[in-house]
Amino acid sequence: MAVHEGLRFGIFLAPFHRVGDNPTLALGRDVELIQWLDTLGYDEAWIGEHHSAGWEIIASPEIVIGIAAERTRHIMLGSGVTSLPYHHPLMVAQRFVQLDHMTRGRAMLGCGPGALVSDAYMMGIKAEDQRRMMDESLGAITRLLECKDPVTMKTDWFELNEARLHLKPYTKGGFPIAVASATTPSGALTAGKYGVGLLSLGAGLPGGPQKLAESWRGAEAEAAKHGKTMDRANWRLVLNMHCAEDDEQAMREVRLGERLETVTYFSETLGRPPMRSEDPLRDGLAAGTTLVGSPDTIAAGIERMLAHTDGGAGAILFRSHEWANREQTLRSYELFARWVMPRFQGSLATTIGSREWCSENRSGIFGPAMGALRKAFTDAGQDVPDHMRLKLHTGKSPMDDAAG
Repeated sequence: MAVHEGLRFGIFLAPFHRVGDNPTLALGRDVELIQWLDTLGYDEAWIGEHHSAGWEIIASPEIVIGIAAERTRHIMLGSGVTSLPYHHPLMVAQRFVQLDHMTRGRAMLGCGPGALVSDAYMMGIKAEDQRRMMDESLGAITRLLECKDPVTMKTDWFELNEARLHLKPYTKGGFPIAVASATTPSGALTAGKYGVGLLSLGAGLPGGPQKLAESWRGAEAEAAKHGKTMDRANWRLVLNMHCAEDDEQAMREVRLGERLETVTYFSETLGRPPMRSEDPLRDGLAAGTTLVGSPDTIAAGIERMLAHTDGGAGAILFRSHEWANREQTLRSYELFARWVMPRFQGSLATTIGSREWCSENRSGIFGPAMGALRKAFTDAGQDVPDHMRLKLHTGKSPMDDAAG
């Protein structure tokens, strides 16, 4: 298995909570999950913004980031994503600069045009205007974050008059910014235009893996047009994952919950959005966009996904779902952290190497110790205990023969 030094792992927390579940408790579980991931050593958590349809009930990622920051120590916390057409760009910039200070550099800004058409409809925003509005807003935000000249800008939906931030970012060089890309090329092109990170939600959709390399090349080409550069370390792939001790157990744990989500939310509520499969679990497993199984199965799936990037990515994010029950979900993240994560971060090389060295050289290294033990008993005027006699004379014990 290849080693991807520095590969990061995290979650993309929309969140997805079935209607009928106590929403107060569900929001509490979201924060508890982030705490658990921080304990396990995950690198990032991206928190969504939605305003309708009943399932994705976080309206303000910034509030969750603020609470989670106080309860965690290391994990980076981002909006996944802030729907830029819903906000004045000065307000977005100001809020995330404040988070950058209050988290001591653990805040990230994820940007998108708005995922739910029902959200935009309630605010009187036309679907055909959303991507343009996101581009205009991100342009204003990046200029404001430079903290150089005052920004004067007027569009058909916001205006800036000699606008400037009264706090500069806490993070030197600015906090991370990323643009979400799902089914169209616009997200990758916008990321390239401003030279920011890319959140490839499309990696978890039918046909998504095959488009990853093309999407990245498009972002690089667009960046070059605008004098920017793209960094693969800032490229994040979003997948579905559930890990259990073996493949059969993993499937048993998620089958009913996944089907309930697909039928009641994506089909009956949203009318099955474009690119959403009618049977995403079966089709996702076949395409490698959904990883359900043992640690070995999950690790192999990640390898295959990274191969589609034609050069690697910086992070793998798992779409946070509740297909399994609470205990099984937490166990899934723990199993991944214990048995999959280190395979991609190079942290096993020294322990495996040390064990193999001792095993291959045990006769020469541990053999002389037998004589030293025998001498210790002799010097003390004692007989060697019966249970150690065979070991000291032959270097083997009855247990060694039984194991062989």
